[in-house]
Amino acid sequence: MNNQVQEGPEGLLTWYHTIPPYTRGYFTLSLSLTLLTTLDVISPFSLYYNYNLIMKGQVWRLLTCFCYFGTFSIDFLFHQYFLVRYSRLLEQGEFVSKPSSFLLFLLFGAACMLAIAPWLHLNFLGSSFTFMMLYVWGRRNPHTRMQLFGVAEFGAPYLPIVMLGMSVLLGNQAVVDVLGIVAGHGWYFGRWVYPEVATIRDWRVKKPLEPPAAMKWLCGDL
Repeated sequence: MNNQVQEGPEGLLTWYHTIPPYTRGYFTLSLSLTLLTTLDVISPFSLYYNYNLIMKGQVWRLLTCFCYFGTFSIDFLFHQYFLVRYSRLLEQGEFVSKPSSFLLFLLFGAACMLAIAPWLHLNFLGSSFTFMMLYVWGRRNPHTRMQLFGVAEFGAPYLPIVMLGMSVLLGNQAVVDVLGIVAGHGWYFGRWVYPEVATIRDWRVKKPLEPPAAMKWLCGDL
């Protein structure tokens, strides 16, 4: 009996507490914003990314633009599933016991997207964030095989492309998700490709995306 999977509210609460901290925090904020906007407690217009309003003191937009995925819908469930799944896989896999590296990964991706978004006239970047995680997980698991609806089989590195097609079919702008792929590739290159090249060629800067000692200390790495 003790080995049975719990169902109902207790089972959901148990599942929620098994989610690692960064992923759980992101998921909680995202779900809360969607619930609050659905109940008309807050307006989506107070959440989107707007540089001019941020400079006037509305700094929360730097965070909320990544956490709002719209009202409850198929698209919302689609992105929440992939957000929680692949953020969790990264946090408990590639970045396990390295919370400072995972935090730096999130900050790096956010900075890249915030810098590029105004040029592309993008207001919400949650989908971009999700695709960044999909891309990095896929590149770090090149031998993992995936299936689409139990029919088509493909390698994990192609997952972002497959999901991009599904996202477009759901009516989303391709440029939003492509931005996440670009940010993800920037991290992948800077974190794992560049250091190998720099070591071989004996360049002075070998690990540009290594968390500073202060961040490691704050995150409990040291």
